[in-house]
Amino acid sequence: MRYLWVLIFLGTLLWSAIAPADRLTWWLEASPALIGVLLLAATYRSFRLTGLVYGLILLHCIVLLVGAHYTYAQVPLFDRLLDVFDSSRNNYDKLAHFVQGLVPALIAREIVLRKRVINGQAWQVFFILCFCLAFSAFYELIEWWVALASGEDATAFLGTQGYVWDTQSDMSLALLGAVVGLLSLSRLHDRQLRRQVAR
Repeated sequence: MRYLWVLIFLGTLLWSAIAPADRLTWWLEASPALIGVLLLAATYRSFRLTGLVYGLILLHCIVLLVGAHYTYAQVPLFDRLLDVFDSSRNNYDKLAHFVQGLVPALIAREIVLRKRVINGQAWQVFFILCFCLAFSAFYELIEWWVALASGEDATAFLGTQGYVWDTQSDMSLALLGAVVGLLSLSRLHDRQLRRQVAR
């Protein structure tokens, strides 16, 4: 299974890196996926995650690499949806921020449960949601710092498309993604965690 994971990741990475819309934006958007995969490789033997979490991480990497290839404001499928939803902006970045909450929520949940960091389910959920919101806010700060450092070159990276509430809606969608992830995937995650412990 891990070989299929690696094959899908490398295939998507290769496709994404070939003639992207903007090379600087590609590096900015692809670097979280590249860093994440290096962390997964470094911790694979010492802290192997569940199949569900590895699958979600791969999904997140694909979302990042598609956005890196086209820039978030120009993903063709979401351009086609503009007329369907009577929208004036390409909302692929909103999907990405939803996933940016959903995936870290399950990663954080796995670490919290397996390391027994926090007792009590309510406190665990509270911590995970706070972590996801903080992670999203930190990413928005990184976007701001990059924009300050590179000026006009960061326009595609920011992807605001003139929407004044872009930062706030990004964080809201990450929080929503975390809530949806916890509500919809916790039981499946628990089953996989039990099997992981049994091994």
